[in-house]
Amino acid sequence: MFIVVEKSTGTERFFSLGSDFQRILSVADYQFGKGVGRLLFPRNVKIGYSKRTGRIRYVYLNGVRLVTMRPTDGLFSLSLNGAKRLACHRDRAKCFVTIKNDVTEFAAASGDVFAVHVVSADEEIRSSDEVIVVDDRKRVLAVGRAMLSSREMAAFKRGVAVKVRRGIREQSQIL
Repeated sequence: MFIVVEKSTGTERFFSLGSDFQRILSVADYQFGKGVGRLLFPRNVKIGYSKRTGRIRYVYLNGVRLVTMRPTDGLFSLSLNGAKRLACHRDRAKCFVTIKNDVTEFAAASGDVFAVHVVSADEEIRSSDEVIVVDDRKRVLAVGRAMLSSREMAAFKRGVAVKVRRGIREQSQIL
């Protein structure tokens, strides 16, 4: 077990990296599917803590942010890099929404996904879950929050299915 010492305004705060690592694995398993935590977070991740509260806030891999832990519910918000890591293990993670090809550019530019454009969605998706928007070739287009469950996405022909937080085109990356 490792102890991380962080100095802040003259006081020392101690964090047990072992228990914090287990916590992020458990949260990922709960949120995205059993066993996904180990796929998303290898042992060499760095955990960033809130300076104000001392709680887990960010998880980095090689200096790149994978997730942010939301303080309101203790669950993760995915970055595009975290979404790409999960996309490599699509069979294990249960958070994917596939959309029609004619709206991929709109979603990639951070446009919301409407129910009429959803081709398929993993059955486990509930309203307010963190989801990854992909095209029919399984390329990551965006990350966001589901506004509808997977059943509702399939049944509805109106309304926002996914509120996109960040699209791949927003970072000036080419698909």
